[in-house]
Amino acid sequence: MELRDIEIFLVLAEELHFGRTAERLHVSKSRVSQVIKKQERRIGGALFERTSRSVTLTPLGNRLREDLRQAYDLINDGIARASAATGGVHGAVRLGVMGVLGHEMQPFLEAFTTQYPHCEVTLAEFHFSDPFALLRTGQVDVQLMWLPVREPDLTAGPCLLTEGRVLAVPAASGWARRESMSMEDLGDCTTFEFGPHVPGYWADAMLPRHTPEGRPIPRGPSARTFHEVLALIAAGRVVSPLNEHVTRYYTHPGVAYVPLHDAPPTEWALVWPTARESPRLRAFTETARSLGPRPVGGSVPA
Repeated sequence: MELRDIEIFLVLAEELHFGRTAERLHVSKSRVSQVIKKQERRIGGALFERTSRSVTLTPLGNRLREDLRQAYDLINDGIARASAATGGVHGAVRLGVMGVLGHEMQPFLEAFTTQYPHCEVTLAEFHFSDPFALLRTGQVDVQLMWLPVREPDLTAGPCLLTEGRVLAVPAASGWARRESMSMEDLGDCTTFEFGPHVPGYWADAMLPRHTPEGRPIPRGPSARTFHEVLALIAAGRVVSPLNEHVTRYYTHPGVAYVPLHDAPPTEWALVWPTARESPRLRAFTETARSLGPRPVGGSVPA
C-alpha cells in the first residue's frame, strides 16, 4: 500500500465524507473511491459502510485505522527528523491564534522547539470576523482554528485540542440563574452576526441558525472581536455560545456563563495554505500531531 493511499484512507476515516476528503487532499472524489475499493479488494473485507446519507467505519476499518495511524505517524516523524538532520528545519513558524489559545498551545510549542532547537514559534492574533485573512496574505504560516475548515486552498490537520461549550448570557437575566441550558433554548434567544468575511459553514459550527428541532435562532447586531461580543451580551442585546475556556480566562461584570449540556464539542486543529508547505511547517504540524488530541486545560501526555 502506497503512503498516499494510506493518507487517503486515514483522512476518510477522520472526515467520514468522500467529498471533504477529496477537497482536503486536493484529489477527485473518484480517486478517493478508487483507492478505498482497491484497499478493500486487497484486504478482502469492507472498510467503510456507505449509505446515501452517511459513511461509517466498519470494525475492520476501525482496526486498520488504529494500526496504520501509528505506522503513518512514525514514517512522517522519521522524514521530519531526517530533514532536520540535513539542516532543512530552521527558522520561525508564525502561528495565528485567537485570544488566549496561544497559552493552551505552549506545551506543543515547547515540544517543537526542544526537538528542533534551530526553530522558534512566534504568535499573532486573528479575529473570528476575518478568519483566513492572515493565512492568505502570508502574515502567518499556520493557524489554530475550530473545525470544520473546508477551504479549497487550505489544509486542515488533525484535531489537537477539544473542549465543551457554555452559553454567555447577561448577568442580570433569568438565564444566568439556570444550572444549564440546551441548544434548543437558543430558539428563545438572539445571537450576534459574524459579518461578511466569515464562511457560513464555519460560523454555523459555533452559532447554528436553527435549533436541533428546527426552530430558527434569531440573529442580532454584528461583532468583529470577542470583546465586542462580551459588550453586546453585557448590554442585554445578545447571548452567545462560547468555548468553555472563556470561563477560566475571561470575567466580565455583566456576563455570566451557563453550561450548554448538549452542545457539540469544539475541535481545534492546525490549518495552513496547502501551496506553502515546507519542511519546517511539516515538522511543526507532525510534532503537534504526536502530542494531541488533548482537552483544553489538560496536560500533554508524557
